[in-house]
Amino acid sequence: MSIAIFVLAGLAEIGGGYLVWLWLREGKSIGYGIAGSLILVLYGIIPTLQNFPSFGRVYAAYGGVFVVLAVLWGWLVDKKTPDLYDWLGAAICIVGVSIMLWAPRN
Repeated sequence: MSIAIFVLAGLAEIGGGYLVWLWLREGKSIGYGIAGSLILVLYGIIPTLQNFPSFGRVYAAYGGVFVVLAVLWGWLVDKKTPDLYDWLGAAICIVGVSIMLWAPRN
């Protein structure tokens, strides 16, 4: 369940930011900016559904998930094919997230 929440939060942040980008940088209507802003507010709420007790740990781990989702978004939405270094960096981020969230602690 925690992975699904990370993915949902990432999609909300990237999707909301993308709509604001389209409004301000691509000349789309203000409706894009309003919708993007509302989605970004939702993004702020979604991570609070995590069961991990530490805000800092949740957001640090989420950052790694965000990197992977941003690479995928660029590939699927912006049609920019990731190269070896994009994938390598994303994989390193996921290893870091896994260590942060699931390493045995006392």
